Amino acid sequence: MASDRGARVDLAPRGPAAPLVASVSTAPHERLSRHPEVKWAQRIDKVYITVQLPDAKDAKVNLEPEGVFTFSGNAGADGNLYELKLDLNDKVNVEASKISVGVRSIFCVVEKAEAKWWKKLVRDDQKAPHFVKVDWDKWVDEDDDGADVNLDGMDFSNFGGMGGMGGMGDLAGMGGMGGLGGMGGLGGMGSMGMDEFEDESDDEEEVSKPQAAEKAEESGKTEAAEAKTETAQSS
Repeated sequence: MASDRGARVDLAPRGPAAPLVASVSTAPHERLSRHPEVKWAQRIDKVYITVQLPDAKDAKVNLEPEGVFTFSGNAGADGNLYELKLDLNDKVNVEASKISVGVRSIFCVVEKAEAKWWKKLVRDDQKAPHFVKVDWDKWVDEDDDGADVNLDGMDFSNFGGMGGMGGMGDLAGMGGMGGLGGMGGLGGMGSMGMDEFEDESDDEEEVSKPQAAEKAEESGKTEAAEAKTETAQSS
């Protein structure tokens, strides 16, 4: 008789047509991620990538020289996780690329390492994901290379300037890089210049005071000598 040690698994007999059903319970922290919608357009030297995810929280973007573009962030009332990874068609210039974080989307201007037209956003040997769409508002044909997209009013930061995304890291609180407004602190340079002028003015005053005293003393001596001369002449 076999010993009854360890766990025992009882397999109930099944008929030939009986399906094998597995029930999987997913904990809240194990929820599968979703994909945000991505729109793209290009020029001969750059690619415009827009990640459509309104009110994204804890958004992170990564761009690598080999053309690997990744995104993750939470959105929605339940804080659903959205993620994506794209192997772009060719290598990119991370240092020259830039990103703008908006309320409804995250807009990236990715500079190509080599100025040439891509057949599609992802590598030629890959099929474009279903969530990647053409951005017809920004699109131009290869034989009609139009002007660059108007970026007026958008605040950008460089991928490379943020440490290369490992660089961009957490985009929360960037507010479209409103932090650049902190450069307004350079206005302090104006006051610094004023301090220098004030210091110079003070120095001039300190120099002019003894000079004025010396002149007054000399003037007093001259007046006294003239008075003595007049007295001597009158006597």
